[in-house]
Amino acid sequence: MASIKWDHTVHYINDLQKAIEKFNEEGLIAFMGGSHKQWGTYNALSYFDLCYIEFLGVENRGLAESIAEPNDVVKDSVKLLPDREELSRVALRTEDIEEVREQLSAFQLDMSPIMDGKRLDAQGNLIEWKMMTIAGEYQGLPYPFVIQWMGADQERRERLKDSGIIQEHPVGDVRITEAVFDVEDPEAVAKHWQELFGFERKSTGGVTPDSREVKLAVGDQTFVFKQGRLNRLQQLLFHTAAPELKGKTMTIGEGEYTFA
Repeated sequence: MASIKWDHTVHYINDLQKAIEKFNEEGLIAFMGGSHKQWGTYNALSYFDLCYIEFLGVENRGLAESIAEPNDVVKDSVKLLPDREELSRVALRTEDIEEVREQLSAFQLDMSPIMDGKRLDAQGNLIEWKMMTIAGEYQGLPYPFVIQWMGADQERRERLKDSGIIQEHPVGDVRITEAVFDVEDPEAVAKHWQELFGFERKSTGGVTPDSREVKLAVGDQTFVFKQGRLNRLQQLLFHTAAPELKGKTMTIGEGEYTFA
């Protein structure tokens, strides 16, 4: 199976600048990314090594509502905004998106074709990638989407560091460690994602398994499925040594960012 890592998390936001300012106030770097001219969306970004947060807004609603491509990330933006500023799908990164699509075809999912993505960054540079979305949901939870960037991870990391996109946050070292999904049946959803993407199950620390919370290892990070009624991504957890952040939960829209 092709290697799959957690690339980024989409948070639908009406006012990108307010999200940037809220992060900046806490000593976290966030900045305008750019516009997806073919889709009518635009974004702001905050990087934690190669795993990052994408605040995604609707820049041209008419265009976003009328796109011909089956891009569920864009379709969700017009469905949720302006009323629901939610954390949404996670993006899974691979270096062989064609192989991942072939692997997933055995599960009879409603997958989009592999699409070419592009946007201009704040300096006018062209950023390109390939992506594939999976329509629908399982047990109420929307599927992740899959992305492939140009170049291997280490090459891309060095390029992003050289350009200043990846840099140490003013507050110090901060890492994204977990994504917490609020779902009605954690056991069923975790098992399904495990089968699809090859994630390994992690122990929750108890003597006996607790069906109310199931954890999957995604590289050195974790997807946590907790019992609830929202059926969506609810919270991102971070590790930090900064005393001013430890124990704090920052709420933006309906998304929670918790630091430990």
